[in-house]
Parts: sequence; structure tokens; C-alpha cells
Amino acid sequence: MRLTVVGCSGSYPGPTSPASCYLLEAEHDDGTGPRTWRVLVDLGSGALGPLQAVVDPLSIDAVLLSHLHADHCLDLCGYHVLRRYHPDGAQPRIPVYGPEGTADRMARAYDLPLETGMHEEFDFRVWDGPVRVGPFAVDPVPVDHPVPAFGLRIEADGAVLAYSGDTGPCTGLDRVATDADLFLAEASFEEGVDNPPNLHLTGAECGDTATRAAARRLVLTHVPPWHDPAVVLAEATATYDGPVELARPGAVYELGS
Repeated sequence: MRLTVVGCSGSYPGPTSPASCYLLEAEHDDGTGPRTWRVLVDLGSGALGPLQAVVDPLSIDAVLLSHLHADHCLDLCGYHVLRRYHPDGAQPRIPVYGPEGTADRMARAYDLPLETGMHEEFDFRVWDGPVRVGPFAVDPVPVDHPVPAFGLRIEADGAVLAYSGDTGPCTGLDRVATDADLFLAEASFEEGVDNPPNLHLTGAECGDTATRAAARRLVLTHVPPWHDPAVVLAEATATYDGPVELARPGAVYELGS
């Protein structure tokens, strides 16, 4: 399984990165022949442009949305246009997994009638337990955020990617991260500040979670442009003694066989 960071800026696009978007790829034969399967984990503000420099967007098999804040889902609007009006013709529907209300949220975002919305482009499916997309086994776990939100535990090629989505510390996050080969954790807050509860993680809390969960590698993401990434990195290295680094656009991680 290959993870490519498309966007990793927290809350809104930054000067060097769009908002949250991660590409997962793995080889799989579903009976029609072997090929590379591709899913997007979140498709936040500004991500569709850089995605096109990484992969053909028409080759995506599914989109997995952690929650419905704009910095995690809003570029689905542009993706709808790309798939609907492409010069090669309207493209087949692909699954879009997300919380209850995803289809209506996206229709409103593009000012479409709710009854038609983006249903001709996307097969909207509500997170309701584990799902499989080609080689990817995905377990959505509710986490602690002001809107319905999910951490995603994704297995393929004998490896586990744990994605926090947006969350405060919670037992769901620990479950997502347990024994993960790579824990992709949002670090939006800094220690020593009166941070709102039940919203985001500090770098130290990312490290604490990775330590409790025995995750084998920690990658910090979703750092807002107003923060110094070096601060959250230092916090995480103080609470976790495994490999830890900051996500950056274009970074590639190979997991499993």
C-alpha cells in the first residue's frame, strides 16, 4: 500500500499546501485482472489541483470522507464537475463514503437541487461499519469532534494505516491507532494554550496516543498555517520515541509487502 500526501494544511489551504487529501494505492485483482486501485482519503479545499499532478483523477475508485468540514470535503465540488463534464464523456459513478448527510451537504455546497445533487457522479454511502474497496479494508471509528467525524483504520497488503481525521483525544482514536504501521495524526493545537476541548490534538497528544497504541510510525498532519510546525514536531518527539515526522505535500510512504 502506498500513501501519497496530496494536501496536509490544517483548517484551510496554506502557502505551500492545500487542505487535507491523501491518496492510497494498492495492487489488486478483483477477478477482471490485476490493476492499481486508488482511493482518496478526504478531498479538502484546494486539493483537486495538486492531485492532478500526482495521478489521473479519473482513475480514483472511491473517496473516503472523515467528516464534512470544508477543509476535508469541499473539493468534491470540483471533482463532480470534472467527472460530469469531462471531454471523454460523463464518467461512471464511484462510491463516496461519509457521515450521514454527505450527499445533501455537497449539493448545497454547489447550489444543486437536493433531489438530484451529485448522485449521477457519486454513489453516496453512509459510514455504518467496516467496508471494502478493492484491496482496502476500511474501518470507520467515531471520534471526538463538533460534527459527526470518523477516524479511519485502513488495511491492505498486510499493513495498517491509521488516520485520525479531526478529533480530540478519545478512546476511538486509540482504537484506530492500535498497532498501526503508520499513524497519520492531526496536530492542530499547541500545548500550553487554552485550547477548546473535544476539537483537535496537540503534538504531545499525538505522541501520547501513538505510544499507548504502540503505533510503529507517526506522521503529523493538519498543522494550520498560523502555527510553527517545528513546535508540534518537538512536542510529539517528547512523548513518542518512535519515528516521527511532519507530513509534506508529495511525500510517499510504502507500507506492507
